[in-house]
Amino acid sequence: MQIPRFITTIFIASSLILSACNEESDDDILNYDANSNSSINSNQLSNSLANLPLESLSSAEIDGLFFMREEEKLAHDVYTSLYTQTNQNIFNNISNSEQTHTDAIKQLINRYALTDPVTDNSIGVFQNSTLASLYSTFLAQGSASLIDALLVGALIEEIDIIDIQTELDTVVDNQDITLVYENLLKGSRNHLRSFVKVLAQHGVTYTPVELTQQQYDNIINSEMETQ
Repeated sequence: MQIPRFITTIFIASSLILSACNEESDDDILNYDANSNSSINSNQLSNSLANLPLESLSSAEIDGLFFMREEEKLAHDVYTSLYTQTNQNIFNNISNSEQTHTDAIKQLINRYALTDPVTDNSIGVFQNSTLASLYSTFLAQGSASLIDALLVGALIEEIDIIDIQTELDTVVDNQDITLVYENLLKGSRNHLRSFVKVLAQHGVTYTPVELTQQQYDNIINSEMETQ
């Protein structure tokens, strides 16, 4: 029996729509709103991870996950503390975003049945002694003035960008970790752009500390990443 042409057309159109939705699903992981806030959509991330294979982990990948989990918490904790001191919305907004970043790493830790290094979510508490020391250092530097607080924010984002990119370039080959890190990287670049913008509004031209001038210029001279 010959299938009517209109039924075939509807079937093909429906298939194309479903295919397009599947292809675009990962684009919805990074949320970007009118207030220049970048965050990770936990539900969308979970759905995307479910479609990726569970691959073997190297010891370096495991160490990287543990470190990134607490490094994202470091950013959250510093910004939360600086918001209390400055009452500037940029710190509140980005600290909320950083919470979604560290939660995204936790999804990977849970996915691979690893032991979460964050056993205490209290502000300033870390298993990693280096990150614990950095929290104290950043908080002391940022407490000097609003400008110093904003400079600390920009520096933290520089460090995040470098650390995530290094993991992607030299350590990670698992698809799911790559997906998460790439979205965290977009968020960190957006955060750096936001801090630099607010500094400029206060008459301060930011000079990169950890990034090369070329790397920094490439980020600052490009648009906010919305997906």
